[in-house]
Amino acid sequence: MDFGLSQEQQMLAESVARLLRELCPLNHVRNVVESESAVSAQAEAALAELGLNGLVVPEAYGGLGLGMLDAAVVATALGEAVAPVPFAGRKVLAPLALIEAGSDAQKANWLPRIASGGVCFGVGLQGLVTRRDGSGVSCADGRLTGLALFVLDCEEADHFLVADDNGQLYIILAQSEGVEQIALRTIDATRSICGLRLSSVPAEALRDDGGKAAQRIIAAGRILLAADSLGAADAMIAQAVAYAGQREQFGRVIGSFQAVKHMCAEMAARNEPCRSLVWYAAHAFDAVPEEAPLMACHAKSHLGETGRIIARTATEVHGGMGFTDLLGLHYWFKRIGFDRQILGGPETVREEAALLQGWIARAA
Repeated sequence: MDFGLSQEQQMLAESVARLLRELCPLNHVRNVVESESAVSAQAEAALAELGLNGLVVPEAYGGLGLGMLDAAVVATALGEAVAPVPFAGRKVLAPLALIEAGSDAQKANWLPRIASGGVCFGVGLQGLVTRRDGSGVSCADGRLTGLALFVLDCEEADHFLVADDNGQLYIILAQSEGVEQIALRTIDATRSICGLRLSSVPAEALRDDGGKAAQRIIAAGRILLAADSLGAADAMIAQAVAYAGQREQFGRVIGSFQAVKHMCAEMAARNEPCRSLVWYAAHAFDAVPEEAPLMACHAKSHLGETGRIIARTATEVHGGMGFTDLLGLHYWFKRIGFDRQILGGPETVREEAALLQGWIARAA
């Protein structure tokens, strides 16, 4: 039995990686960020031409009909290129929410438009994981009121998918009266994040399933963030190894020193097992759904810790140069830091994993 990626998935990964190498090199990423945007228009357009807007949208609605493992493969390539492209929320979580909890009419209305790029979603689910003072969303008479923080992929979004405090999912129009977007800056300038202050905003509710769909979408988001960290860690290891083979000290390349060899080997040894963990979590989302929440927690928490160690070690291999903007290593460092915290840091997610396994009691 083959436990690796299929030939089609390998081709998808290579196609996306090759496209990003051509259209989204580091200088382009730097230019996008310095323009105070978090979206590369040329990379976004090229990915749309590959059909990635409809990556997980069923073929019946004009999409590719692919699964979470395919999405994780794309997320890994995006993380490796530190690409400023809205992906997780806009191209995966929003359509998955409609697939999971939308009525037939809602699917027919929204999914073809998502696949064609005719509608762009931002996604706000962070309040179901961790909540800051003053945040939270409630619904009364079909209208939402409250504050949703850390909404993903908000730049250029014309609609938002948000959850209330009970886990019920809603769609709102970005330009509706009563919607105020609050600019939020995180350490990762390649992601567009905002807050939404809602004042009696009319909302289209998805099916009320007691929050089950929202929890499944959160699991999907955690898998994608873990995959993004995996790709970012791959890139940092490759850059550290390349630098160690070029930089000279005392007449020798530093890669010939045993201490540097050990640092590079340790990074590779830590990161490689993460690949199968992410792949299995993505596979479980589609094929073994009862395992998906727990596996998503494992992948998210483990990649959060491993990614941090690799980011730190790769920077150390570069010495003082690792902290400069000249090399741009900090883009990957910050990307991993963002992935670590959004939708739950390692401590939060491990506690949830313990609850799922019955190791600790749920608070009353």
